[in-house]
Amino acid sequence: MNISEVGKRAGLPPKTIRFYEDIGLISPRREANGYRAFSDADLHRLAFLRRARALGFSVEECRQLLALYHDDTRASSDVKAIAREHLERIDRQLEELAQMRATLVDLIEACAGDHRPDCPILRDLAQRA
Repeated sequence: MNISEVGKRAGLPPKTIRFYEDIGLISPRREANGYRAFSDADLHRLAFLRRARALGFSVEECRQLLALYHDDTRASSDVKAIAREHLERIDRQLEELAQMRATLVDLIEACAGDHRPDCPILRDLAQRA
């Protein structure tokens, strides 16, 4: 398969596929003319990466997960630890977003939103600068 075909089948743009190759996540075979030739195994690896990235795993976490996926002697606890750390990071981000949302709700409610120039939102932003 060429890069366009594997991209369509894996649901990834060619630019992303080239990036994954540049950082060593995939290593497609090269034809005599220099073009990439993707195998079914490459397609599977790209689909794995697409799904992992869609779940928010970092590139480095994807690298670790791929290594574990291909290791028949892996311990599932190693995979679970990576997923658990990622979930904890997501939970922290959700807490931060909830705090940001609460602050914005308060500021929006405090703003009259009329023709006057006085604005609690701008005043608050200026205080935090």
